[in-house]
Amino acid sequence: MLVTGTLNTLLTKLQDQQCIANCDNPDPAQHQLFEQPVWQTLNMFYGEMLCLACLYAIGLFRRRSAGNAPDAAADGYQPIPDSASVASADASADADADVSADGTAGAPPLKPIAGWATLYMWLPAVCDLLGTTLMNVGLFFTSASVYQMLRGAVVVFSGLFSVVFLGHRLERFQVISLGMVVLGVTIVGLSNVISPPAGAHSAAAAADHSVLKAAVGVALVLGAQLFTASQFVIEEKIIRRYRLTPLRAVGLEGSFGAATVMVAIPVLHVAIGRSHPGGYFDAPVGFRQIVDNPSVWQTSIYIMLSIAMFNYFGLSVTRHLSATSRATIDTCRTLFIWMSSLALGWEAFSWVQVVGFVILVYGTFVYNRVISL
Repeated sequence: MLVTGTLNTLLTKLQDQQCIANCDNPDPAQHQLFEQPVWQTLNMFYGEMLCLACLYAIGLFRRRSAGNAPDAAADGYQPIPDSASVASADASADADADVSADGTAGAPPLKPIAGWATLYMWLPAVCDLLGTTLMNVGLFFTSASVYQMLRGAVVVFSGLFSVVFLGHRLERFQVISLGMVVLGVTIVGLSNVISPPAGAHSAAAAADHSVLKAAVGVALVLGAQLFTASQFVIEEKIIRRYRLTPLRAVGLEGSFGAATVMVAIPVLHVAIGRSHPGGYFDAPVGFRQIVDNPSVWQTSIYIMLSIAMFNYFGLSVTRHLSATSRATIDTCRTLFIWMSSLALGWEAFSWVQVVGFVILVYGTFVYNRVISL
């Protein structure tokens, strides 16, 4: 989970830095880089759809295995299960057991999500679509580490939304920790505005313009966390009512999200793209930029695979360890992204960013009960 999550962010930033036109110009400011956030969002949903394909493949394998098993009952013989098989069966039952909204076993069984109820998964998919697209644009104007740190603000919005829409109650230490997260995110955001990343995407010659773009990037990433938090709240509402395995949930969101983007791409091209050629919503140009540049479509494949594996490993961590362990590992991912960005020369070391990151991590750990105040 840690490796695939780190690779996902780094590969997305690497894709943003791919030159697609005017690459021979000695002035780097004249290079045209890859700027297609909508196509990147579609690629993310394709990665999530792989989880659904994996789920169906596992189901097919189990059915075939069951079909090939000898029918002992037909011969009147029933084997006595040994301790190993009993333990295996118990583990399988635990993995498929229903859980209550607070994660405890033994809750009343929920009805499986099926039929028209499946369309409820379209709501978090739309939130994911909007949030991811905004973050993809924001990543153009921020460094990979700042981008990842700013995403930590989702803890704040999720906590507030859970109180308003889910009826949760925050304890005193959680309220204090959310304040620390806000402080840490603010410091990180200011560090990006005060010292914009060198070679920011489509950077203008004027320094004040670079600062403006850095501020816009911070605002877009932070604004995207509103949609991400909404996605989390809607997902929790759905799993409180229906039985839905996490792998299927990710796959359904990927399917609905991909379908929505594929419908939106031609609509946005007609409404906006044709009047703004070469922009974010110019569908033919975006498609040609992907297929005509091996570095772009190759990173798209790697990003898609990293997303699928990140979701799978994340769900495995949640099942076998805990959601808190997953949140802790995801926080450590930010540190690895930051270290990798420094090693690759994508950004310069900043003590302001270090202070903000430490406060952000401490607040996140307190909120998730990893450490106490």
